[in-house]
Amino acid sequence: MHKKVLKFRPRQYWRIGEHEAWFTDMAAKRLHLSKMGAFAHFIKGEPKEIRYRINVSSSKQISQDQMEHFEKMGWQYVTSYYYFHVFSSPAERNAPELFSNFTVQAQTFDELEKKLTKNAIIFSVTMIMMICTLLAVWFLDGTPTLVLVDGLAIQQTVLTIFFGYMNFTSLQAALSIRALRKGLMEGKPINHQAYWKQSFRLNKTLSLCFTIVFLLSAFIPFIQLAKSDTKTLPVAEISLPIVRLADVENNSSFTRVESYINDNVDWGNRYTFKWGPLAPVQYETNESGRVPGKKWDNLGGEYTPDIHTLVYQLRVAALKKYLMHDLIKKYSYGEDQTDFIAMNHPQLDYLLVKDEMISKEVLVAHLHTVMYVRYYGEADLHTLIDNIVEKISLLSD
Repeated sequence: MHKKVLKFRPRQYWRIGEHEAWFTDMAAKRLHLSKMGAFAHFIKGEPKEIRYRINVSSSKQISQDQMEHFEKMGWQYVTSYYYFHVFSSPAERNAPELFSNFTVQAQTFDELEKKLTKNAIIFSVTMIMMICTLLAVWFLDGTPTLVLVDGLAIQQTVLTIFFGYMNFTSLQAALSIRALRKGLMEGKPINHQAYWKQSFRLNKTLSLCFTIVFLLSAFIPFIQLAKSDTKTLPVAEISLPIVRLADVENNSSFTRVESYINDNVDWGNRYTFKWGPLAPVQYETNESGRVPGKKWDNLGGEYTPDIHTLVYQLRVAALKKYLMHDLIKKYSYGEDQTDFIAMNHPQLDYLLVKDEMISKEVLVAHLHTVMYVRYYGEADLHTLIDNIVEKISLLSD
């Protein structure tokens, strides 16, 4: 029984001369082409000097009449891939070329050139739409670092890059076939001994890299889904790096206020854990409460403070400054960093605050961790900062 050997098939199927030379070189190394599919299939046998020629047609199936015509000329049909049909002939047979007239051979490329050009146009239009969509995801809100850290757009970005590579190859195919056809019309024959190693090696490397990156990125949404979770925030203290409203208020009469309930989660008092490739630890919390008998100093009505916390532990500390900028832009209603006052703190790398009556926003960063807290209440700013420093230390140690 003859042994089958599979070889990585170059995606640049339109490089006719290089494929012919590759098949011939493989035959000299005892590998004889039998099929072209996801891989090139070879049968291991004796080393032979075999010539290969590729005929192009407008159909993926070659007609029986044409097959018999080439067979009479000394060429045996081997296999087909796309619109390319492979024939072989032992070198000692000295069979004539499939086409003696280059103009006639060039005409066999007409329909293929039209199809490849149409495909290239469709790919290009689709690519433009994908790029516009991707740019909107990354830059519409002006928070590209936050989009990167959240990790939700990474797979879409990789998919767009992968599709861009496919678009490039479709354009390359159309242009290459056009150039080949033009050369034949000018009397320039196909180079059947074209050097194939460099382009095949590059093509194999690129295809392998894109495949690996694409497959790895495909796991990201599943990992994020498996690791994400939202629960009602317990009234009792829990060992999470989040700022608790009860600690900030420091009032024995403080009590929680139940908010909107859905899927057994109190969304006004909840914590969400998320994972991202560049921020494996992410928390978002909301907590609201009241102090019975206490009124707002300036607003009147029952005193009902609330707090919102965001926490990111980054893999790359250099991102923290840019992430802080994006958090301000997204969660401070479009305001920029100039609305915040920079302060020094011995236990923090960055400390930005905005203190307006009952609204206080604090953004801090230390080592690989960034924390944003928006608080509505009458607690002292320094009390809020002290609580933030205590919590961020849980991730910074």
